[in-house]
Amino acid sequence: MAKDEIKEENTAPSNFIEDFIDEDLKEGVYNRVQTRFPPEPNGYLHIGHAKAICINFGVKEKYNGVCNLRMDDTNPTKEDTEYVDAIKEDIEWLGFKWDNIYFASDYFDFLYECAIKLIKKGKAYVDDLNSDEIREYRGTLTEPGKNSPYRDRSVEENLDLFARMTKGEFKTGEKVLRAKIDMASPNLNMRDPIIYRILFAHHHRTGDKWCVYPMYDFAHPLSDACEKVTHSLCSLEFENHRPLYDWVCNECIDGEKPRQIEFARMNLNYTLTSKRKCLKLVQDGIVDGWNDPRMATISGMRRRGYPAEAIRDFCERIGVSKAYSVIDFAMLESCVRDNLNKNAKRAMAVIDPIKLIIDNYPEDKVEELEVAYHPDHDEFGSRTIPFGRELWIERDDFMAEPISKYRRLFVGNEVRLY
Repeated sequence: MAKDEIKEENTAPSNFIEDFIDEDLKEGVYNRVQTRFPPEPNGYLHIGHAKAICINFGVKEKYNGVCNLRMDDTNPTKEDTEYVDAIKEDIEWLGFKWDNIYFASDYFDFLYECAIKLIKKGKAYVDDLNSDEIREYRGTLTEPGKNSPYRDRSVEENLDLFARMTKGEFKTGEKVLRAKIDMASPNLNMRDPIIYRILFAHHHRTGDKWCVYPMYDFAHPLSDACEKVTHSLCSLEFENHRPLYDWVCNECIDGEKPRQIEFARMNLNYTLTSKRKCLKLVQDGIVDGWNDPRMATISGMRRRGYPAEAIRDFCERIGVSKAYSVIDFAMLESCVRDNLNKNAKRAMAVIDPIKLIIDNYPEDKVEELEVAYHPDHDEFGSRTIPFGRELWIERDDFMAEPISKYRRLFVGNEVRLY
């Protein structure tokens, strides 16, 4: 689609993300818009993910672009096809449809080639330091790091060692592949980050083909580039990772590269969204699975009776910003009530009944009252309710000896039945 055609669709109020996109289109940086939603399949999606889903798919809809679903399956020890299926179900239930579905594992061969490319350029090296030593060498926020003693290995030695890592000749944690950037950088993420590690684990898609796996900060930008993503939209905790994102793309990709834009994640008070903690609740049997109605997962809210439209409305109301804030859970419930009030059929039920006899009403008379299922939706139809001498009311609506300020039914009091 031509740039002018995209702009014609762009008539709704914008946020800062869309302002960036408009600027990119105007300056000719891109002539199309493509996003992606890249969850890790290591748990069920929660209410926080709903915001990212609405942003990425919302941008696609506004600019008549493309939005892919990509499973970030680079950590085989925590991922499962159950989570893949649940993620797909939740996105569709929310009312969105991806253009393509991909997996980070689709690009494992390409990512490996990029690692080889970095080694040959002298921009990556195999390091023998263990995790504690790497952390010690990295330095602090106020002190620069120091070079690993293995940083100056030759290209030939690094290629040989990386090949042997790939063949499984070394134990987990014995060696890693690190990018060679700048150990004195003020950004800790740029101090020779690990881009490949050894991991002997069965992958749910690639099986036992690999025993080396790319790190997220290496796989993510290259996966975006492979899919021709124009705008990589992510939460604010990745802002400090953006220089590394750009470095990986610039070193490994020729031509058009994606642009990363960050937004503040959703923080909902009184709400547990940590996948690690939610998984423990499930494993310990404290909740009835990931879709327990008490969980803040999308499937849990679906089982609780929350409409998908209410969750989308909630995400729209809180907006898109860079400022950290905590949203009151009552706002989500307000969106649910507004939606149900507008769309739900009315019904009556007496949960804890006691019999009420109207002694001055004819015993053999029964009236039929027609009651609409919804006062504003005639298309919902109506139901017939019988009204006679004997009725059932809630036990809480009657008190033989009323307490102070009790305004319901008691001896000597008059009430209206409605």
